[in-house]
Amino acid sequence: MTKSLMPIDQMVPGANLPAYVQAVSSIPILSIERERELAEDLYYNENLAAARELVMSHLRFVVHIARSYSGYGLAEADLVQEGNVGLMKAVKRFNPEKGVRLVSFAVHWIKAEMHEFILRNWRIVKVATTKAQRKLFFNLRSAKKSLSWLSEDEAKAIADDLGVDVQEVQRMEGRLSSRDLGYDLPTNADDDEAWQAPQYYLEDHSADPAQILESSDWQDSSETQLHSALSDLDERSRDILSQRWLSEKKSTLHELAAQYGVSAERIRQLEQGAMAKLRTAIAV
Repeated sequence: MTKSLMPIDQMVPGANLPAYVQAVSSIPILSIERERELAEDLYYNENLAAARELVMSHLRFVVHIARSYSGYGLAEADLVQEGNVGLMKAVKRFNPEKGVRLVSFAVHWIKAEMHEFILRNWRIVKVATTKAQRKLFFNLRSAKKSLSWLSEDEAKAIADDLGVDVQEVQRMEGRLSSRDLGYDLPTNADDDEAWQAPQYYLEDHSADPAQILESSDWQDSSETQLHSALSDLDERSRDILSQRWLSEKKSTLHELAAQYGVSAERIRQLEQGAMAKLRTAIAV
């Protein structure tokens, strides 16, 4: 006989997380026989009711895993939510013929979803993108014996244990020890704290009027020199450069050779000679 399960809308942890935890903890744990019966019904018959019971009976396990990631400063309810997504993916892919319990199979999927959520939301700037960095991110905290910086021997021991370079360990330690800093001054800050906001000490050199004017003058001067140098070339050399470098559809050496009735090597020589004259004229 199927046990009474809580309403589906209570599967989503909201503002009242303790009530959610109490609710999922009250759902009976499945026996080995019942779990296999439900898993086979889902696997062979695609029975969604069986899938629902499998998910509901393992929600308490997701809460347990989520609590192990409390040190990252993210809301436990959000971690549980992501873990529930992983649990549902695991139930969908679970094969009862493999001879393992669902909880053993699902732990990978649950942690994978939580890991993705943590990496997306822990910091504004991504701290782990490669496989080695991700491994370090989730293992370095537990590997450190104290809050102090790692010694060279400790860093090497952790690198050997995790199979990564020592430099990766040191870089990740620096990232974990840093913190995000907003660009603007917080709304509740007073005048004495104003100097701490990056908006007051970081300069945007691209907006400097003097540099903008200097860059504009340099651009105008360069274009004038280029046009002047091009006008000093003979018509054939100027046309070769235009077709080779200034046209949207660039011509090949062989196409220009056919056009002028000379060899491709001769076109190359004319092109190099014209380029040399341009460089000399612009450098003056």
